[in-house]
Amino acid sequence: MPEARIQTDICIIGAGHAGCEAALACARLGFETVLFTVNVESIALMPCNPNIGGTSKGHLVRELDALGGEMGKNIDKTFIQSKMLNLSKGPAVHSLRAQADKADYTRSMRTILENQEHLTIKQGEVCEIITETTANGKPRVTGVKIFTGTIYECKAAILCTGTYLKARCLCGESITYTGPNGLQAANHLTDSLAGLGVKLRRFKTGTPARMDKRSIDFTKMEEQVGDEKITPFSFSTNPDDIQKEQVSCYLTYTNQKTHEIIRNNLDRSPIYAGIIEGTGPRYCPSIEDKVVKFADKERHQVFIEPEGLYTNEMYVGGMSSSLPEDVQLAMYRTVPGLENCTIVRNAYAIEYDCLESGELTLSLELKAVENLFAAGQFNGSSGYEEAAAQGLIAGINACHKLKGNDPLILDRSDAYIGVLIDDLVTKDNREPYRMMTSRAEYRLLLRQDNADLRLSKFGHAYGLVSDETYEKVCRKQELIDLEVKRLKETKVGANKEMQAFLSKYGTALLRTAASMAELLCRPELSYEILAEIDTERPSLPLDVVEQACIQIKYEGYIERQMRQVEQFKKTERRRIPEDIDYDDISSLRLEARQKLKAFRPMSVGQASRISGVSPADVSVLLIYLEQQKGR
Repeated sequence: MPEARIQTDICIIGAGHAGCEAALACARLGFETVLFTVNVESIALMPCNPNIGGTSKGHLVRELDALGGEMGKNIDKTFIQSKMLNLSKGPAVHSLRAQADKADYTRSMRTILENQEHLTIKQGEVCEIITETTANGKPRVTGVKIFTGTIYECKAAILCTGTYLKARCLCGESITYTGPNGLQAANHLTDSLAGLGVKLRRFKTGTPARMDKRSIDFTKMEEQVGDEKITPFSFSTNPDDIQKEQVSCYLTYTNQKTHEIIRNNLDRSPIYAGIIEGTGPRYCPSIEDKVVKFADKERHQVFIEPEGLYTNEMYVGGMSSSLPEDVQLAMYRTVPGLENCTIVRNAYAIEYDCLESGELTLSLELKAVENLFAAGQFNGSSGYEEAAAQGLIAGINACHKLKGNDPLILDRSDAYIGVLIDDLVTKDNREPYRMMTSRAEYRLLLRQDNADLRLSKFGHAYGLVSDETYEKVCRKQELIDLEVKRLKETKVGANKEMQAFLSKYGTALLRTAASMAELLCRPELSYEILAEIDTERPSLPLDVVEQACIQIKYEGYIERQMRQVEQFKKTERRRIPEDIDYDDISSLRLEARQKLKAFRPMSVGQASRISGVSPADVSVLLIYLEQQKGR
C-alpha cells in the first residue's frame, strides 16, 4: 500500500507549552509548520498546578515575552488572580505569579495557534523520526511518520513530548498506561529515537488531588487575595486593561494525624514500594517524600486554588501523592477545612521517557541527529515556564539553522533562560530540573522588571520582535538614562527649607549640598516623596521611573556584578575546538576526560561547569589550549 506523503518545513511533536511556543516561533518566522498532538484537547494543557509564574518562573515568562513569545500575553488574558511575590525582599527576586482559568488558558492559546499563518495543527501520534545519512555518517531529519502511516517530509523537527513518552500513571496499586489527565500516551517514538542513538531515561513527576469546592470549609483556612494593583506579565499589555475583580486562594496545613496516616501506609506508595522506576523532582516532592525527608516538621503548607471560574474543582497544592485512593481520602480529611472533602480527581504519579544528560547542544539540537531539536520536559526539566522558554529557543534555532544562520544562545549573564539551558546541557541532572533564583549567579542584573531592556534586541535580531516594539524599548532605555543623569546632576542645598523637609520624613539633615540621586538612596525617602522638592521633574511612565530608581539605589551592587560578568565572559570567549582529542591531554584526570568527551563543551567556561571537572582540570585544559595555539 503506498504511503501518503505531505511536505512541510518543520514538524513540532507535542502541543504542550514547549510545543506551542516552538510552533508559533517557526510559523512567525515564515516556515510552514505542522504541530502534532495526540489530542487537540490537550493543546497548552495545564495538567498540574493552575498558575503561571512564581519565584524565578515569573522571570522566565517575562524573558519569553521580551523575545517574542506568547505565554505572557495569554496568561494576561486568562488569569483569575495575580500576585507579585517576595516584595519584602530586593527587586532581584520579585516574581510575578498568576492563577489561571485552566480551560480558558487552553482555549485562548488554541485560538492563537489555529489562526496563525503558516501553522497547521494535526491530531496524530508521531511514531518514527525519518532520517538520511550525511557525508559524515550522522543521521539528518527528513521527516516524521505518524501511527496511521502518513509521512510528513520536513527539514527539521522539534521534540516537545512532555510527559507522554511511554507514560504510565500510578495511584497506589493501580497503574494505567496513559499520559496526564487520562490522555493517550505516546508509546512508539521511544524505540525510533533509541534506534538513532539517542540516549533516554525515566523521570517521574506527580500531581495532587482535585476537590469539589462545595465539600470544602473555607472558614477554617487563611484567605489569600491577589494584589490590589495588578501587574501584567507581557510588556505589551496595558496595565489599565487587566484591572479586574479576582478570586481568592486559601492556605491550610497538614498535621501530625496527616503524617501518621502517610507513614502507616508507605508500603502502599509506589514510590517506597519500588514500583516507580523514574527519579522524581527534588524541589516539588510528593507529600510522602516531605513526611519522610522532613520528619522534624510538624506541618506542611497546603494551598487550595481554584482551577477556573466555571468549575468547582479546587487544586490541593503541596499535597501531590501516589498513595492509594482510600489512603488519599483519609489523609486529606485530616487537613483543616477538608474534613468532609470529596475528591473529583485522584492524585497520581506519572513516569515517562526523557533525554539523558549530555545529549543536547546549547542550541537545543540533539548531538546524535542533525536538525532534530528538543524542548521542555523531554529535556529533563519540569514546569510550564521552563518548557515554554525552551520551546521558543528551539523554534528560533531550528529556523535559523535551516537559514544557515548562527543559533540564538543566551549565556548565564544574559537571562534566566540562559541559566536554564546551560544547566540542562552542561550538568548531569539526575532529577527533573526546576528553575530557581539561586541558580542565577547574576540575578541582580537578570531581574524580571528589565527583561525587555535585556532581551528585546535578541528577539528583534532573530525576527520575532517587530521594529515598532523594539523602537519603543530603545526609547524607554533613553528615557531611563536621561532620568538617571538628571537625578545625579540635580543638586539641593543645605538650606532651612531643605532641612525642614528632611526632618519631616525622619532622615538625616544635610551638611553640604547633595544630589537627588543621593537622597533617593535613603530608605526614608522615595521618588514620590522627593516630588515635593524636585520641581523640574519630567512626566515619565511608571516603568521608566522604576528602572531609574533601581539603577540609582543599587548602582554599587550592579557595577560589582557587571565586573563579575566581564570575568565570566572571558572564559566563555575562550573557545574549545570541536575536534579536540581529550585523550591527548595526559594530565587530565580520568573522570574529567570522560565527562569532557561526553558533553563536548564549546568553551572553557562551559567546561568548568560540568560535574566532575575540577578547577585543576580546567587549568590543565587552559595550558593545553595555549600550547596548541603556539604550534
